[in-house]
Amino acid sequence: MTPAPTAAAYPGRVMATEQRHEPPTRRLSRFSARTRELFQGLGAALTTPTTPGAPLLSEASSRWVRLLPYVVAVAFVSSLLPTTITVLVNDYDVNGGLAGAIATAQTVPLLLAVSRPLQAWWVIFTADVLGALALLGSEGPHADLWPWTPPVVIGYCALMVALGLRESRRALFGVWLATGAAGYALEAFRPDGTTSVHTLLLVLSGVLLLLTSAVRARGDAQRRLVEQEIINEAERSRRTLLEERARIARELHDVVAHHMSVITVQADSAPYRIPDLPDAAREEFTSIATSARESLAEMRRLLSVLRSDGSEGERAPQPGLDRVQQLVEATVRAGVPAELSLAAGIEDVPQAVDLSAYRIVQEALANVVRHAPGAATRVSVRPDDGWLTVLVVNGPGAEAGSGVERGATGTGHGLVGMRERVRLTGGSLDTGPLPDGGFRVAARLPLAADPAPAPDPEPAP
Repeated sequence: MTPAPTAAAYPGRVMATEQRHEPPTRRLSRFSARTRELFQGLGAALTTPTTPGAPLLSEASSRWVRLLPYVVAVAFVSSLLPTTITVLVNDYDVNGGLAGAIATAQTVPLLLAVSRPLQAWWVIFTADVLGALALLGSEGPHADLWPWTPPVVIGYCALMVALGLRESRRALFGVWLATGAAGYALEAFRPDGTTSVHTLLLVLSGVLLLLTSAVRARGDAQRRLVEQEIINEAERSRRTLLEERARIARELHDVVAHHMSVITVQADSAPYRIPDLPDAAREEFTSIATSARESLAEMRRLLSVLRSDGSEGERAPQPGLDRVQQLVEATVRAGVPAELSLAAGIEDVPQAVDLSAYRIVQEALANVVRHAPGAATRVSVRPDDGWLTVLVVNGPGAEAGSGVERGATGTGHGLVGMRERVRLTGGSLDTGPLPDGGFRVAARLPLAADPAPAPDPEPAP
């Protein structure tokens, strides 16, 4: 005989059977718990306004746009208040004092809706319901609409616009549910011969809440996008600055390593070059050579960190002012008329300043080729009272994108790299447009540790 299947042989089927035959009381308790959570959330949303006190359109840049909600609210109150009193007295035969009180409670809170629309809704919603109850015994000649009068419908729709522009979607859903519930509850007391308008108000309020909340969501998304773009731009600028500093550090490694190597060689060869050197001096030179070698090893480790992105170092020697002539010739071949003026005395420029001056000229010429092709350019490099002045001036250029060969190429970091190099050497940089439409780059780099005050920049032609 075949044994009967057990529950352990079919665990999935047993679980599905248990779920299908779940006791009704358990399902009912779960449903009631979810319903209670839903209404608790709606209650919290209806009693917790979003950014209370902040007027509608307060973030607009134009003052007139910020004043627009107040103007609209005053216009609605000024027109609806007397209209509501007139309709209640003439059409619904309500006592004048009671009509004034109801009309004030239904319309004046629209002014509060500019800054606190949710609180204004509580006041107006309560006033509308109480006003409808006051019309139960009305026997006016034109009491045709129930439970809302035409001014109530208009004012309530205006209030829905303010709510949709400010409150959360859960709060708007709660407002819409409360509006429908109140309308259908009052429908049970509708007098004979009147026309119900609660469905019309329910549809209009739902549409207005949906549209205005969509407009608000779109505005919030655009604002967050702008904020994110600002953050991204700041992050890109910071990353560009760090990349340029790392590149400058890699270039200066060769300069510093050369000096450290010279110190090591001099310290090692001192006992052989200097006769009758005392033992204490020999030990000092040996210590100097050892420290220099350790410094070189640390610099190599630093360079490996700066090149951790896998980039390869340049094999060629670092350029200097002796190669500026080649830069100018490449710029001329790219279609930019350029001339160079090199003063005497630049042969003894310190290596760091020599490299920085070359890179500044390179970046300036690359910017001319990129942004002002065809503009006449003048490059001037001269030492003056302990300072090296680098000046690159170009006039108005032809239209961008003329298709010239870009012979002068920079690092792609432009003014950022110039500023970092000038800051590194303790100099100053002056850049800006010229009155005739050109551009000027003037850098002053110190040739000594304590130079004389920087001279005035050369006047632009």
